[in-house]
Amino acid sequence: MHVVRHTEDMATADRGGAFALGNFDGVHRGHQQVIGRASSVASQNSVPSGVLIFEPHPQQFFFPDKPFFRLTPFRAKTRLLEAQGLDVLAALPFDAKMAERSAESFIEDILVTGLGASHIVVGYDFRFGKGRAGDGALLQKMGSELGFGVTIVEEVTDGGETYSSTRIRECLHAGDPQGAARLLGHWWSVETHIVTGDQRGRTIGFPTINLPLEEHVEPALGVYAVLIEIEDGPHKGSHKGVANIGRRPTFNKSDVLLEAHLFDFEGDLYGAHAAVFFVEYLRPEHKFDGLDSLKAQIALDIDQARERLKKVTEPW
Repeated sequence: MHVVRHTEDMATADRGGAFALGNFDGVHRGHQQVIGRASSVASQNSVPSGVLIFEPHPQQFFFPDKPFFRLTPFRAKTRLLEAQGLDVLAALPFDAKMAERSAESFIEDILVTGLGASHIVVGYDFRFGKGRAGDGALLQKMGSELGFGVTIVEEVTDGGETYSSTRIRECLHAGDPQGAARLLGHWWSVETHIVTGDQRGRTIGFPTINLPLEEHVEPALGVYAVLIEIEDGPHKGSHKGVANIGRRPTFNKSDVLLEAHLFDFEGDLYGAHAAVFFVEYLRPEHKFDGLDSLKAQIALDIDQARERLKKVTEPW
């Protein structure tokens, strides 16, 4: 999959394709239907398949002081989109100029001139352009005038439940990663670089890797059974483990950090990029009265996580 940040960088071979438009935060099952429709049209017409997103997410541009909300920051989103078998990802910068662009200008300058799109696929509720004035109806109108096809995908549900990024965030806030995974079609993950922590875990017999949340949405604080993928370095590979995401009240900390203990592992992982996939919520975080009680609880958490992960072999 080719990734381009500006339409002028588009290779000739990537132009003229069928493009799905959206933010696609989470790349959940509903998003996958929209993307799959674009891929199907591309295959039928022997043209490239692609997705157009904005980076940063428009909400980050308009509301920079709001808490982080993203299910999938750019690297994670790129990985998930590539897994959909796409030919090209156009991740265009969302800045003041883009925010002021009218819906008509977006269609003419970005979709037609920039991408050379032959077909556009959007969800039923997709809005674009200044003031969110553009919608599927405008795309269809201008498509007939400018020579590109348009497909609008209706709301995607399962058993009456709509696949939505908002609903997935609600599941994560409620400590329900399995509910989130049912809507996503994959385990939710935190993906970032491993940083140096207090190294306290080594002193109590349970070494951990430490990962800042950065732009990820904050899920329910507590202990989880997790899968860990070390994505680079000499220890690259898949592991099972237990993780705590929280403020570490036993040690009077206040910042939120993800700490994960890898089962049966020895080695230095500092600086590696890792993905921690949340499988099951085990318990809320709480303050212990000393290291002995903390160590005893961690041992129980590890046993419980091992049991929960026995039948889990890979991220969804």
